[in-house]
Parts: sequence; structure tokens; C-alpha cells
Amino acid sequence: MGERKAASGVRLTARGAVTAVLVSTLAGSLLNSLLGLPVVVGVAFVGGCLAAAWLVNPRDLLSLVVSPPLVFFAAMLVAEAVRALTAASPAAAFSLGVYTSLSRGAPWLFAGSALVLVVAWRRGLTDCVRELREELRASGAAVPRPRSGGAAGFAPEPEGYFEPRMYGTPREGQ
Repeated sequence: MGERKAASGVRLTARGAVTAVLVSTLAGSLLNSLLGLPVVVGVAFVGGCLAAAWLVNPRDLLSLVVSPPLVFFAAMLVAEAVRALTAASPAAAFSLGVYTSLSRGAPWLFAGSALVLVVAWRRGLTDCVRELREELRASGAAVPRPRSGGAAGFAPEPEGYFEPRMYGTPREGQ
């Protein structure tokens, strides 16, 4: 009965979970622009990471675990691009804003990534890794073997393969 109750909850796909983290981080950036509180971006990112890790389907945990740094970077690029549109020098404002946002957000990025990893580990990340290894091992048998020939299974290309070709006949008397 406990399994049925746990399975009936809301579950997100990997794309949905990544989108949730992105939307929450962008919402935090918007609140930062309105309220002037940079900590809101980090709190929104960590909150989005926690919610995504709890709500993602267990089979999609591996995809979610590797995505927070990329999502944070994408959110900062979008937020700073929008913010730079109103500046006198958009290119300078964009580059300085990205540098500042990523520097200020580094501890939050680390915390969110670590939190996703811990929650995913408790929810069965090790099973996802084990399944991936088994799939890779199983697909390794279907990898074509090197051509036979030579002592170590190395078959060199035909002679002259990498040499430039001369077409026609040489002219005499030059």
C-alpha cells in the first residue's frame, strides 16, 4: 500500500525538471531586478533544484544531476541579456553582468548542485548509474572489431592513400 501511495504523486520528466529549475532561477533574477536583492536568485535556484530532485521520475535522475550548472549559466545569460538591453553600452553591461552574476552565484550553484546530488542519491541515483553501465557494457559487444591484418590487428591504409595524387602524364622538355 505504501508503494501505491508513493507512485501516485506528481512526477516530472527530466525536461520538465530542468525547465522547473530554469523557470525558478529566471523568476529569482526577475525578483532581483525588481527588489535589488541578489540573494533571491540563489535561493530560487536552490529551491528549484530541490523541487526538481524530489519531483523527477527516478529513471531521469541521472539527467537531472548533471544539468544544474548548465541551467544556472543559461539563466544568467538570459537575465543579463535582458538587463543589458536598457544600458548605454549593452555589450559592456552584458559582459560585466555575466561576470558579476556568475561570481556572485558560485556558492549557490555549488549548493544547488550538491543538493540535487544528495537528494538524487537517496532516491536511487546508484540504480540509474548501474543501469547505464549495464547498457553500455551490453552495447559494447555490438561494437565492430578492428580489421584483421598486421600483428596487433592493425590494417594500414593502401599505399599512397595519404600522398597527393598526380593526374595525367608528366610533360617532357620542361
